[in-house]
Amino acid sequence: MPGTGPDGRAVVIGGGVGGLTAAIALSRRGWHVTVLERARDLEPVGAGIVLAPNAQRALDTVGLGDAIRSLASWQGEGGMRTPAGRWLSRTDARAAAERFGGPLVLLHRAALVDHLVRTLPEGTVRTGCPGELLDPGTPDGRPARVRTPGGELEAALVVGADGIRSATRAGLFPEHPGPVHAGFTTWRFVVPAPARPFAPHESWGPASLWGSQPLGDGRVYAYAAATAPDGARAADEKAELLRRFGDWHDPIPALLDAVSADRVLRHDVHHMIRPLPAYHRGRTALLGDAAHAMTPFLGQGGNQAIEDAVVLAHHLAPSAGTGPGLAAYSAERLPRTTAVVRRSARATRLVALRSAPAVALRQALVSTVSRFGPELVLRTFDGIADWRPPAPTYAAPAHGDVPEPPAGR
Repeated sequence: MPGTGPDGRAVVIGGGVGGLTAAIALSRRGWHVTVLERARDLEPVGAGIVLAPNAQRALDTVGLGDAIRSLASWQGEGGMRTPAGRWLSRTDARAAAERFGGPLVLLHRAALVDHLVRTLPEGTVRTGCPGELLDPGTPDGRPARVRTPGGELEAALVVGADGIRSATRAGLFPEHPGPVHAGFTTWRFVVPAPARPFAPHESWGPASLWGSQPLGDGRVYAYAAATAPDGARAADEKAELLRRFGDWHDPIPALLDAVSADRVLRHDVHHMIRPLPAYHRGRTALLGDAAHAMTPFLGQGGNQAIEDAVVLAHHLAPSAGTGPGLAAYSAERLPRTTAVVRRSARATRLVALRSAPAVALRQALVSTVSRFGPELVLRTFDGIADWRPPAPTYAAPAHGDVPEPPAGR
């Protein structure tokens, strides 16, 4: 019986978006799941996240797709601009929905985490409880072992969802170099919307970009990126943003005026351009950034983690051995995510163009393509946003009734 011993028990290390989605999907497949989260609460470090139709369809399998779609805020036009404000391309929300079978949904990570946590059986998540993989186990033989502050846990399945600096990955594949710096740093913050409405946009300058995206709750998610050495920091990150972007087009100056320095998040960008040999070893699987960290310039990091989670659950049932299921998971996910990592890296190189001739050529290319309509611009996401999960839905959780997710944050 699930929960009476290592058979049927799954331990997820990491309570981020991917780990929580995996916990939901595995629970609905009949696993008794425990999520170990190092932080003392699940308030996510971050700001906004874009869920493309591929991730929404993955969430459909656990009954959350429609709740997430209801949070979509982008209904009109957006696009790409120059720092001076000239439109290079226009993208229509309806065209995106028609091409990929659904809208792009931008929401605060905290709202997504709320939906995920409230969908889990009560008591699944242990906060303030780091997990350390002691033994990955052997396929259909020795159980995996995880150390926690309260003692060791044995499990038939361990999921390493512990992020870009994953200790689980390092334990499974110590010979792999792990993520490398992609040459960029990023800033993010959320502020109230300015008085004057604006169209969603991403603006590209020399080796830099800025994005201003309205959230459904009336706030604005702003993000920026620029080339910078790994580990470089400013004494005042708001002042650094003003130095770099303060003379860019509206509404950027107003958004910068509205944020306080302590609300600006800065993180360097690392990616795993060299793929792992597999996403599992023994009874332990990796997902999300722990398996395939990518740059943010296609907006697919969280989306791919959600895909991982439902595919992993699809291939695993607590009544069957984990060996074939984990091998099938690696075989299905490794080629797809490797391709997305590489496409993200190509987008990174485009953003990194610095010289005036190269930037002018990039602008001319984007502008020319956009003249043929939004469909050509949207082709960037062909093969990504049109993905569909291997199973349509997991009908019901195995451990009692699951509460309805909230309508919003």
